[in-house]
Amino acid sequence: MHLHRKSHIVLALALATTCACSSTTPVAKPKTVVTTADLTTDATGFTVVDEVRVPVDVRTQYGDAVRLLQQQQFEQGIALMRAVTERMPELTAAHVDLGIAYGRVGDLDNGIASLERARELNPRHPVVLNELGVLYRKKGRFADARASYESALALSPDFHFARLNLAILCDIYLADLGCALDNYQSYERAMPDDANAAKWVANVRTRLNR
Repeated sequence: MHLHRKSHIVLALALATTCACSSTTPVAKPKTVVTTADLTTDATGFTVVDEVRVPVDVRTQYGDAVRLLQQQQFEQGIALMRAVTERMPELTAAHVDLGIAYGRVGDLDNGIASLERARELNPRHPVVLNELGVLYRKKGRFADARASYESALALSPDFHFARLNLAILCDIYLADLGCALDNYQSYERAMPDDANAAKWVANVRTRLNR
C-alpha cells in the first residue's frame, strides 16, 4: 500500500515595516512599497516577508492575528485577520494567512477567494500558488491544482513542498505516474533525510513496470 504523509507548507509570514512615524503617532495614510515577496527556505518551510508601510495599530493587529492562528484559535484569528485585510486590502501576507486559515477549518471557498486575491496582488508568489493548489485539489479542481503547483515550481524550482504536492496529485488523483515519479525524485533529491521519499519513488517505479 502506498502511504502518503499529509503534506502542507509551514509558512511564517512577517511584515517588514518601514513606517515614517514617531513612537506615538502612526502615519495616517501609508503607501505600499511595491516589492516582490522575499522568500527564504529551510527544512521546515518558507519564510515570506512582505515589505509594506503600515500604521502601528495595523501592525499590532496583524501580529495578534498571526499569534491566534498559530495557537489554532481559528475563529478569533480569522476574524482579526479579516479586519486587517479590510484596513489594508493591498497587504498580500494577510490574504495568504487568511486563505490558509480558512483552509484549515474547511472553508475552502473563502480560502480560495483569499488566496486568489493574494495572487492578484502578487502573481509571482510561489507560496500563494502552492496553497491555491492545495485548496483546488481539496475542491476536486485537479487541473487547476496542477497548473497552480506547476506555476509555483516555474518560479521556484527548489520549492520542495510544491514538488511533493504535485507528485501526490499526479499519483493519487490524476493517475499520471510519469509526473508522479519525476516529482517524487526531485523531492527526494531536495529532502534526502525524508525516509518516505525513497518508498514513494520505489512504489511508483514498481507500478510503472507492471
